[in-house]
Amino acid sequence: MAGHSKFKNIMHRKGRQDAKRAKIFARLGKELSVAARAGTDPDFNPRLRLAVAAAKAQNMPNDNIQRAIKRAEQGDDVIYEEVRYEGYGPGGVAVIVESLTDNRNRTASEVRAAFSKHGGNLGETGSVSFMFERVGIINFPADVAAGDDVFEAALEAGASDVESSDDGHEITCDPDDFSGVRDALEERFGAPEEARLDWKPQNSVAVDEDTAGTLLKLLDALDDNDDVQRVAANFDIAEDVLLRLSA
Repeated sequence: MAGHSKFKNIMHRKGRQDAKRAKIFARLGKELSVAARAGTDPDFNPRLRLAVAAAKAQNMPNDNIQRAIKRAEQGDDVIYEEVRYEGYGPGGVAVIVESLTDNRNRTASEVRAAFSKHGGNLGETGSVSFMFERVGIINFPADVAAGDDVFEAALEAGASDVESSDDGHEITCDPDDFSGVRDALEERFGAPEEARLDWKPQNSVAVDEDTAGTLLKLLDALDDNDDVQRVAANFDIAEDVLLRLSA
């Protein structure tokens, strides 16, 4: 239950969240609608409970949340299919793309084009996922509690790893334990900033500045795709390089 995974730095965001609020809400709404197909009561639907928590963490209005759930309840929503794409970006970086799409052919074509345009190659399902671990991730702000207190609470709740820094507390757990760990920590510290299932790289690939520029363009292109819900990659870019590229 210790160590420095650098997982927060591996996910590429570059402070673009505020400018993409509408897109974030659209993705959250899509996930809410898909999750609600298994039942519209979050108390009996773990996936919907997670989707609602994720939406609230992004300050999505409650009316929007209820509207997305209602669409699934009424059965008149677009039918989305979950599709995962895997491949390699420039520098041999492994990339996993999770999507919800109503047109599998369109999404596959667009994802493949993004990889090809930015020095990557789309592979078969399973071609890179063996280099990642499926985990639950729960994030709290740094001022919610001291690192030792978060560590002890996470340990008691059944988490497998905690990383605390000035940026906040990141708790990692097994997917099967995710709901229980999240609920226990929420009861102790309040609602987390973010709680999700994600792909955690087992090892990272160091990327130089030239390669990093192209890689970040690939990740941006994937992130801009309306069908893409989440992108994970196993790169490691030095902080000073990332700052220069983000300027």
